[in-house]
This record gives sequence, structure tokens and C-alpha cells, in this order.
Amino acid sequence: MNEISKKDKLVYYNFLNSIPKKINKLYFNKFKGKFKLSNKSKKAKGFDPVTNIDKAFELFLRKEISKKFPKDGIIGEEFKAKKTKSGFSWIIDPIDGTRSFIIGSPTWSNLISVNYRNEPTFGLVNFPMLKKYYITGTNKTSYLVENNKFKKLKVLKSKSLNSSKIAGAFFGWLSLDEQKKISKLTRLMRYPCSDALSYCQLCQGELDVVIQCYNKIWDIHPMISLIRNAGGYITTWKGKDPKVGGSIVASSSLTLHKKVLNLLKPVC
Repeated sequence: MNEISKKDKLVYYNFLNSIPKKINKLYFNKFKGKFKLSNKSKKAKGFDPVTNIDKAFELFLRKEISKKFPKDGIIGEEFKAKKTKSGFSWIIDPIDGTRSFIIGSPTWSNLISVNYRNEPTFGLVNFPMLKKYYITGTNKTSYLVENNKFKKLKVLKSKSLNSSKIAGAFFGWLSLDEQKKISKLTRLMRYPCSDALSYCQLCQGELDVVIQCYNKIWDIHPMISLIRNAGGYITTWKGKDPKVGGSIVASSSLTLHKKVLNLLKPVC
């Protein structure tokens, strides 16, 4: 069976849609203001922050998923992967934007993707501090949910680079020499890139292009279905399938996407 049945789609969607309420309750009732920071980088001068709350969120989600879908696989950022026996796998980033979380920025989120036969099918991006979440529906749609109200998402079909709202995050990833090679593009990056929120803003029509470096699979898998269902395009900088992770670009139109990929070629 290559396609997910309508019944399974509904079961997985309903479960995914129940998660924001549960995880928000856990955070605000038990963990808010009580994080402990550690550095999991293996490099002498590296900084790869993780908190006790990252781990607590992932353990909570693993428990909830395994209780409902015991044969499903789970791949999370903080703990060992569990292989699938059903064809379904859950990809989890318990806190996307841990650095933002540490300094009190509200842009951190919980990222979850439901994959079927290695293909991202459903995505959830939950922002506890912003009191909203983004989710893909069962009928190739994406929604913003605020105050229990669902708003269907649709990108703006922009085609002009000069008039587009472009957000990117290169700091600490691309050298100055590499950035000089794509100076035409960097000059057009006039808007802030705020973790997963920027991809969601693309889906809302608030941004036209989002460019990020070195995404892990748990950073990007939830975004794939969310962006495509809203009418957008998402690939690696080399134009490859984004599910492999790495440096990612998302755009509101195919015309715009091709233009951006062309400008990125010197650093690919």
C-alpha cells in the first residue's frame, strides 16, 4: 500500500491536532521558568545548547505517540531512534530555536512531522508563547490555528526578486568570503529570520523567500508539507529533495525559487 487511507489520515491528523493543548499545558503548569542549560557540542569551543525541557518535551511526546501508535517509528533530536513497523514515523524537534528559548524570545516552537514511507505527510509547528500553531490538514491544506479558529494558509505568488520580502540566516555558517560570492542575494535579505516562524510566515504570505543553512531533518520535515500545501516551493540550495536536510530555501512561487537557486550556485 503506497497511499494512506482516508481513515488513517483522519486518525493521525486528529492526534496531531491534540498535541498543542497537551504540550502547552505541560509547559505552563510544570516547566515554565525552570530550565537548566547544558552544552552537548563535542567540539572544544563549540556551543550546541540543550535544556532539561527539550528532553522532557521529547520524552513526553514519545510516550504519547507510543501509547497511541506502538508500531510507529520515532526519530527525535535528543534520544535514540525507534524503527518503524507500520510504515509511519514521527520526526520530533522538541524545541526548535533552543537559543531563542534560552534568552526568552517567543519564537521557539515544537516541531513534529508524521512521515509515511519516509515521505513527510503531516506537519505541526506549535508556538506556546505566541499561543498559536500551524498544521497540515487531511486534504492538502495548511492552517494557522489561533483561539480554536482555523485559517487556511496561502502563499503570495511573488515573482520579482527586488520587491520580495526575503529572510535568511547565515551567521556562523557561511564565511564572509562565501557571503561575498552571493552579495546580490544578501543585499536583498532585508527581513529577520526567526527560527521556524519564518517558514510559517512564508505560508501566511508575510514573507516571499526563506533561506537557512544546515537544517537537520527534524528542523525541516514538518515544514515540507506545511509549505507545499500552502502553495509554496521548498528544496535544498542545490534544488534537491529537502527531506535530506541541509541548507534549505523556500519560496512562494516557482519563478522566484529558480531565481534564488541561481543566485545561490556560487556557494553550492
